[in-house]
Amino acid sequence: MLRDILTQLPGYATWPCDEINYIWRHGNRDFPTDAIPPERATEPLARWIQARFAQIQRRSGAHTVVEKTCANTLRVPFVAACLPAHALFLEIVRDGRDVACSAAKRWTASLDLNYLWKKAKWVPKSDLPYYATRYLAARLHRLRSKERRVSTWGPRYEGMEEDLRRLPLIEACAQQWEECVLRCRDGLQAVPEERRLSIRYEDFVQDPLAGMATIARFLGEEWSADQLQPLLQGVRAGSVGNWKKQLDPETADRMEFRHAEALAWAASLAPSAAAPAQP
Repeated sequence: MLRDILTQLPGYATWPCDEINYIWRHGNRDFPTDAIPPERATEPLARWIQARFAQIQRRSGAHTVVEKTCANTLRVPFVAACLPAHALFLEIVRDGRDVACSAAKRWTASLDLNYLWKKAKWVPKSDLPYYATRYLAARLHRLRSKERRVSTWGPRYEGMEEDLRRLPLIEACAQQWEECVLRCRDGLQAVPEERRLSIRYEDFVQDPLAGMATIARFLGEEWSADQLQPLLQGVRAGSVGNWKKQLDPETADRMEFRHAEALAWAASLAPSAAAPAQP
């Protein structure tokens, strides 16, 4: 959502696919999780990743390249070590119970060939056989699984396979959210304050103009309300709190207890500031 809004504004561009985890994992594709440690951000690898960003920048003529690979939440220090010192980090945090309900659907979704092809085009050629084998194994797992799910989806953290064995899928998704949120929170502490911003998804969708005003200040931009409003027409708050309808009371209680720290932190983020004035 946010990436799509930003990249419709002058000077901002991104890849023509949802995310580029294959690029981030190049050189570390065999690392067992997505929490790649910063010491693996070698100088040659950092140059290679920066060259991929520069390629998008040259093609688009943009001054800023926006990237939103979800797995980067597990490896902020690694990402920071790979990018230039002026790179900015913008985090949008959603209530984990809503995230779990949404993620569970992705774990059991049918094959989307168009989505897959868009991502596959950005896999480094030397890594294609490796990822093709992994993807086939994940789809075969779905055929055998009682929950009709793939073997892996989304950010991979240490202990995820065990959580998938011992927990119902919806609760494993909540654990996946917590791992991402808390590791991202902790990782961002090492990033200078002027280079990071965290906002709540719920605040943004309730008042997207105010949210974009906060983001504009962070990015040093001066977007007008007239400029932003057409881009925000599709932002809706209708999905906020859907977990109350989708989770049974026992599951909701377990999530609230098990993920109390992460839920409290997400709820504590400061709301967006005032929206830009009408011209």
